[in-house]
Amino acid sequence: MKNLVEFSPAPIYIKLPTNKSSTRRLIYLSTNSHAETNNDHKVHTSHIFSLYLQQICKTNYMLPEAIKNEYDYIIVGAGLFGAAFAYKASQKGCRCLVLDRRQHTGGNLYCQEAGGIHVHKYGAHIFHTSNKEVWDFVNAITPFNRYTNSPLACFEGKLYNLPFNMNTFYQMWGVRTPEEAQRRLDEQRREAHEAMRKAGVEEPRNLEEQALLLIGRDIYERLIKGYSEKQWGRRCTELPAFIIRRLPVRMVFDNNYFNDTYQGIPIGGYNRLTDIMLKDADTITGIDFLHCHRIWDPESSTYHLTGPGIDTRCHYIVFTGCIDEYFNYCHGALEYRTVRFETEDLNMPNYQGNAVVNYTDTSVPYTRIIEHKHFESFGQAVYDIPHTVISREYSTEWKSGMEPYYPVNDDRNNRLYQQYKKLSENEPHVIFGGRLAEYKYYDMAPILEKVLSMEIPTSANPFR
Repeated sequence: MKNLVEFSPAPIYIKLPTNKSSTRRLIYLSTNSHAETNNDHKVHTSHIFSLYLQQICKTNYMLPEAIKNEYDYIIVGAGLFGAAFAYKASQKGCRCLVLDRRQHTGGNLYCQEAGGIHVHKYGAHIFHTSNKEVWDFVNAITPFNRYTNSPLACFEGKLYNLPFNMNTFYQMWGVRTPEEAQRRLDEQRREAHEAMRKAGVEEPRNLEEQALLLIGRDIYERLIKGYSEKQWGRRCTELPAFIIRRLPVRMVFDNNYFNDTYQGIPIGGYNRLTDIMLKDADTITGIDFLHCHRIWDPESSTYHLTGPGIDTRCHYIVFTGCIDEYFNYCHGALEYRTVRFETEDLNMPNYQGNAVVNYTDTSVPYTRIIEHKHFESFGQAVYDIPHTVISREYSTEWKSGMEPYYPVNDDRNNRLYQQYKKLSENEPHVIFGGRLAEYKYYDMAPILEKVLSMEIPTSANPFR
């Protein structure tokens, strides 16, 4: 039987219950149009997939709901936005199917377990908010610990506290009082303003001029310049000023990076948070929604989605992927920065004594080192696990096939996004949300604030 869609180049993992127990099993759908179960039976994949599967498998597998049922929502992306939306919709009695092209759920929050250490596979994620409703929401799902983000910056072998506070100023200049520090800052700010005046410039033209006005030359050259140039792959004189709209300066000895009331990490890692959010939804990983065939039926207000192992209908689609990819790059591709990770398991209990150390001089090729155990182990508990895992982060330009991390929100890309946003507003019953779909950098808490404030339609559902 002819398949209607392309197959994803990666296997597809489906939650599969059996009729003998509540155990979830896996089917592996490969690119050669066969499915293979974990007892080595192969079956052809097609729209009569269930008949083949039930006839051939000795264990009498039943089809997962992802194939045989209709849904209120098909949610594309099992990251924080998609998982939170599924959680809220499920609480309202909606039936949700969550699809993700990766082989796991959780999106960039996903953690790998490595000998008792939860490794933040896609970079450090530290939850912080001053919104009590959001804090209570996540802690009702799973408890968070007391982690406080206090990163360090390393410049030419010397360590400085972040954010910029009296500890930083003491390390930089040897000053001991806020008055002394303020005097140094004001002096260097005046120098920057005078240099711009002599150049006939009234407003900062680039990141360098902006930073010099905000914080002065010493801190800019040691703690901002090299890091920013590695982060964005461009000289600071070529970067727009808006990248640094403000730089927090504290005239107190306080290394807490965030000003928020609440911060922490889920005890046991972020997988606990997203797994519980997705517990009432059906999920399929390793499948690319954009390789599936979908038809909109305006009479019934439903989508018909067919793909490898899927033949189902839904009333709404929630899309959290790249908005330009959704529209097949019809206006051109949006630009991103991405990150490459070099992760190493070390035979020592404590490598750098801190979760995050930034490397701010250009002689070091990576931007920072993350030591993952410090997100969840404190004090003597650090030594209870005899090894440690570190990740060096290298920032680079995004290319097709890489994971997009940071939108490049310059004028060109923002104008291009507005063209795609206009197209999205005409997509029937499709909700675009999250960092990639909105081409906007989000911390975790604002994502949850957005989802919690959303009205989730249920009354027009034809499957009720």
